[in-house]
Amino acid sequence: MANEIGKQRRSTLVTTFGPGAVVDFRADGAPISGVVAGVEEWDNSFKPAGLANPQRIHEPRLERSLGVRGFRLPPVIDENRLDDKGNPDPDQRRLVAIRFPDWLLCPSCDRIAPSRKWGESPGKAWRFCVQCTKKAPGGNKVFVVPVRFVMACKRGHLDDFPWHWWVTHAPDCKNTSGFLTLKAERPGLAGLFVKCPECKASRSMDGVFTEDTWKGFKCKGKRLWIAGPDQACPDPKSMRAMQRGASNLYFPAIASALSIPNWSDGLQDALGLYWQELVETPSEDRPTLVRVLARGSLKQVIEELKLTPTELAEEVERRIQALQTPDALDLRGGEYRQFTLGQGYSDHSDKEFETRSITVPSRLKPYFSRIVRVVRLREVRALYGFTRITPPGDGNNGISLIRRTKGDWLPAIDVRGEGVFLEFSAKRLDEWETDAIRERAARVDAAWEKEWKARYEEHEVQRRIITARFLLVHSFAHALMRQLTLDCGYSSAALRERLYVREGSAPMAGLLIYTATSDADGTLGGLQRQGEANRIDKTIPSAIRSMEWCSSDPLCIEGVMGGSDGLSLAACHACVLAPETACEEFNRFLDRAMLVGAPQHSEFGYFAPMLTPDEV
Repeated sequence: MANEIGKQRRSTLVTTFGPGAVVDFRADGAPISGVVAGVEEWDNSFKPAGLANPQRIHEPRLERSLGVRGFRLPPVIDENRLDDKGNPDPDQRRLVAIRFPDWLLCPSCDRIAPSRKWGESPGKAWRFCVQCTKKAPGGNKVFVVPVRFVMACKRGHLDDFPWHWWVTHAPDCKNTSGFLTLKAERPGLAGLFVKCPECKASRSMDGVFTEDTWKGFKCKGKRLWIAGPDQACPDPKSMRAMQRGASNLYFPAIASALSIPNWSDGLQDALGLYWQELVETPSEDRPTLVRVLARGSLKQVIEELKLTPTELAEEVERRIQALQTPDALDLRGGEYRQFTLGQGYSDHSDKEFETRSITVPSRLKPYFSRIVRVVRLREVRALYGFTRITPPGDGNNGISLIRRTKGDWLPAIDVRGEGVFLEFSAKRLDEWETDAIRERAARVDAAWEKEWKARYEEHEVQRRIITARFLLVHSFAHALMRQLTLDCGYSSAALRERLYVREGSAPMAGLLIYTATSDADGTLGGLQRQGEANRIDKTIPSAIRSMEWCSSDPLCIEGVMGGSDGLSLAACHACVLAPETACEEFNRFLDRAMLVGAPQHSEFGYFAPMLTPDEV
């Protein structure tokens, strides 16, 4: 749209407010609500298009995993742009949002109607109520506000709430597209009524969020964030009413990877667009092409990399071959190996990744086999789609697209930070994981299987199994994050977890607590210093002791507070739940009993011996 309605932080455009998300703005004091347009608008509004744009980044392993050639940073305008004569030249480029919902409500007269029915001013995004503005003192405009109810389906489609359908007009009513009223006559949805001023039809909003209400209502397949015709919805009966600001109206589907050696030295970024040209060149011709480019376009790059043309050709060939191996797709496995197979104190000059292994304190040796201070790290987070109503599951099932056609790039951000990595003791895990503990974990897995089958009729990928080890590592990650916020002063939203859990031929059991933000928070060393032996020796016992009791006990420890979906057991906001920006699993698959034990079952607690007087 041509109207400027507000600003967003760059990082939010690939997370909370990515393409397809509904965002609230204020323009000239008036409330505006819109859905963020797809990434095609990035090419249209901020040229050059695609990866020719200078605001791009690379992460080879993540590119291979997502099947793209690179990533683009969310575009920003140049607020200090000057023309050829040195005079201010305002940057007119903007990203696009589409008004949604289109139905608006006047807070003074309680009328609702589509945007075209309200007063407007040229070049302004807001709308106002003409009749109420006439009555307002001083002629102050009475702005109309977006209605609070919208329609969404599990396939990501959006639509306005069917107000005229809901009110159920009289058979001879001619007001089938005009103004209605929406007024609260008493508390709750049962007291909120929509009425037709013509036929006097009236209906309460009670039951509007009940799935049975919408069994006969079909989804029209509207994808407002993508230009072009609507899509035939493969699940037309999944349409349901939602609150415009509901947290489950938009779940970003994000894939991320840490830049680890030997991928983190910036070679691909230095080569820029020439990287893809080298990749597409046959291997036997690649050395010749490098020598040609070394005398011209790549001369300065080769000098900066301190490589000869032959060495550069060999390095490019090595990387291309490495990217073709199955290991390149195992993002977490590669990172886990980097953390656990290190040589102790590293002195490599990698500018994006640096670790320092420490000697595990004697009190923690029974539980952890390795603790690593991550002094420096870089994470690339790429947005490849989103879901509505339910969070993303395993694989790409049910993911809504952020562009109409498949492209060779995705939106992403790269962030830098620090952290602490811990590897659980394999010996202790084997001793702890008894049949009784597996049975407890099986309750969560059964609930996950039930939700999985309800969400996906056709399983394109095999669902993961929620194991006792996963519940343990995940619950400990939350406990440790809560304690670290007290010990090192970071806010709970500044910390994030990265879980490494897998059983089978290449088992993993570890976690990384890190801070990787787009601002300066998390780059000053405060978190990684908590990994020093004398500090972590106090932090972990304190974290476990804090999990022994919850203010919601005994209901919490007995699993009553874990949620009706059964995806968590002993977990609530008073003990282990974390901000959803910090949790990879949207606060699911948590069980405090795996840390400290359950009533009459202290053996369930992996860290239960730590709670005895001898250990404290």
